Amino acid sequence: MKIATNKVALINYTLTNDQGEVLDSSEGAEPLAYIHGAGNIIPGLENALDGRQQGDAFKVSIPAEQAYGERDDRLTQIVPKTMFSGVDDIEIGMQFHAQTDAGMQVITVTAVEGDDVTIDGNHPLAGETLHFDVEIVEVREASSEELDHGHVHGTGGHHH
Repeated sequence: MKIATNKVALINYTLTNDQGEVLDSSEGAEPLAYIHGAGNIIPGLENALDGRQQGDAFKVSIPAEQAYGERDDRLTQIVPKTMFSGVDDIEIGMQFHAQTDAGMQVITVTAVEGDDVTIDGNHPLAGETLHFDVEIVEVREASSEELDHGHVHGTGGHHH
């Protein structure tokens, strides 16, 4: 069976950046399970998987615009510490959910100077070319429940 819209694919993968640093991997864990065409993974990887089948192994580089997008400097700003009520010690790398004009968004603290906190609403991998080493472990039909929920259930997927 080939990977196509509404099929479940389970993949093992290693993700590296341009410097060869491993950013993420399924090694030592369950394969990543997703529904093809449901927007569960970045578009560039989904496109690279389309039409492939169990046992296929390949490497692919995904440019930023097909991954997490280019960095947008407008998503970085300096805000007062008072915006973080209830948080006593704000540190670089902390992440928070924030309501924005574009909806709920994850922001990352990138600097703390006195009473000023620099936050970044870009995805941490925005602007990066991502390099995947992928092996397709399984391809199967998605259940009607999985299609209704928009994600895979069970091993490698979501557990209710």
